[in-house]
Amino acid sequence: MLIRILSFLLETLFFLLIAAALLRAWMNWVRVTMTTQPGRFVMAVTDWLVKPLRRVLPSSLMQSRVDWASVLAAVLLALAHALLWGVLVGWLLAGGGNVGFEPAALLALPLFALKMLIRVTLQTLFILVLGFAILSWVQPGSPAYGLLGRLTEPLLAPLRRVLPMVGGVDLSALVLIVLIQIALMILV
Repeated sequence: MLIRILSFLLETLFFLLIAAALLRAWMNWVRVTMTTQPGRFVMAVTDWLVKPLRRVLPSSLMQSRVDWASVLAAVLLALAHALLWGVLVGWLLAGGGNVGFEPAALLALPLFALKMLIRVTLQTLFILVLGFAILSWVQPGSPAYGLLGRLTEPLLAPLRRVLPMVGGVDLSALVLIVLIQIALMILV
């Protein structure tokens, strides 16, 4: 029971941090201002890691449209999560004794981190698209709808070109939600 609680708390903390780093990179990619919410929150949660990475990364990367410091922060956080999870599980299974990693376990950590990174990406996209879909029906004139529209447009535009409107209703968000759910099922 204790291992499940600690694992849940660790995963929740790192999910929030990784999602914030990825959202920061995505908001910079689509050129959304960071002076309003959720930009201020994302920056407050990730500045401690992204700012030092910006100083270390080559300036040629910093001139790219991709926010490589935020992407690298997400990758490092996923690796830290995998390592801490491995240490926690090893320590609890060893009864609080000495924790040693076997070579096979060390090789599995990057795969565990990659799986976490992909899962956080998909779940964050799911939340963004679901929020956009709900607001499109309930409150399409709100500032949040405009922000979510800008964040989801690069993902929905290709689907809109393929999918016809049905009775005047755009089903691209629904199709993307279904595709994200399928991807999450495959990942799990």
